[in-house]
Amino acid sequence: MNVSSDTLVLAAGGTGGHVFPAQALARALQDCGLKPVLVTDRRGRGYEAAFAGIPVHRIHVGGLAGGSALGRLRGMAELALGTIEAERLLQRLRPAAAIGFGGYPSVPTMLAALRRGIPTLIHEQNAVIGRANRLLAGHVSRIATSFEPVRGLRPGQEAKVRLTGNPVRPEIAALRDVPLPSLHPEGERSIVVIGGSQGASVFGRVVPDAIARLPEAMRARIRISQQCRKDDAAHVACAYGGMGVRACVSTFFEDMPRRLRNAHLVIARAGASTVAELAAAGRPAILVPYPYATDDHQTANAKALESGGGAWLMPEGLFNPKALADQLYDLLAHPVMLGTAAMCSRAAGRPDAARHLAELATSLLPCNGNSDEIAARTTREAAA
Repeated sequence: MNVSSDTLVLAAGGTGGHVFPAQALARALQDCGLKPVLVTDRRGRGYEAAFAGIPVHRIHVGGLAGGSALGRLRGMAELALGTIEAERLLQRLRPAAAIGFGGYPSVPTMLAALRRGIPTLIHEQNAVIGRANRLLAGHVSRIATSFEPVRGLRPGQEAKVRLTGNPVRPEIAALRDVPLPSLHPEGERSIVVIGGSQGASVFGRVVPDAIARLPEAMRARIRISQQCRKDDAAHVACAYGGMGVRACVSTFFEDMPRRLRNAHLVIARAGASTVAELAAAGRPAILVPYPYATDDHQTANAKALESGGGAWLMPEGLFNPKALADQLYDLLAHPVMLGTAAMCSRAAGRPDAARHLAELATSLLPCNGNSDEIAARTTREAAA
């Protein structure tokens, strides 16, 4: 088909875990002189500010899994409508390639690209391939992965796989050269607790109680930054105040890069973006996977970082105040464990993930002379 050789469509929506890697790729493609275009759903509206200067189009999307029979029928109808909308959009944009970032918001655009014979690439953020990407994996040109290996691929699909890593925000990638804060035996210890976009209620219940079980002298050296759900924030702040622990409790931290820079230890869920950012920054973590994540992919993510020595995995069923207090006591009493885990976490990071993903995307472009120049340009920029 007739294409616009410098336009690439990025299909992403739903959650930040899908959108943020698309944002990082969009910036890398712009640095290569290309024109990325985002196609998203109505939920993607909340992330459009991150794509300033990049055209954004919204289409209908629909999920096919779970829910009632009526809900699935409605999802199929919206998926069909979204695919028609995407086909019309692609006909107008004439992109050289389409890149999908998983989740059902990416499916209509990727199906439309496949029907129009456009080269396609999907990026899988997790250690278990998601359902949407699983639906597309047998048909796309390439599969970019963040972990090695990735579970759920079918026989023969491995030949399409290229390990690129999961792109992270530039502010987080910049922390790679920032060492773990001083681990002086009597120094302060900064703990950052995050639990996804809205916090995790289990952290609000367990972490303050675990801190309360530590010796008073150890508590006096702890500084906590904890993300909480709105309903939990007052209770958590009161608990820390009552035990004399310095704490900043909030439903959202706009300065997360700064807090991560100062962190000795992170307690978090094990979403793909969280794990990628921890590794890129080289920060050790206690990871508590969300137990209801699809295909238990958060446990697989956590195991990948734990196996390299960069984290400690605590299943939510075993995540209780005593168990966490015992783990914290060992880590705080033996800071060399934190330092070693920080080095292992950093070793697992892939700070050049956006560049590698951009190179893979540009390899799909028609052989018109531009792709070689783009590849050379990304290499020069990496060396600069």
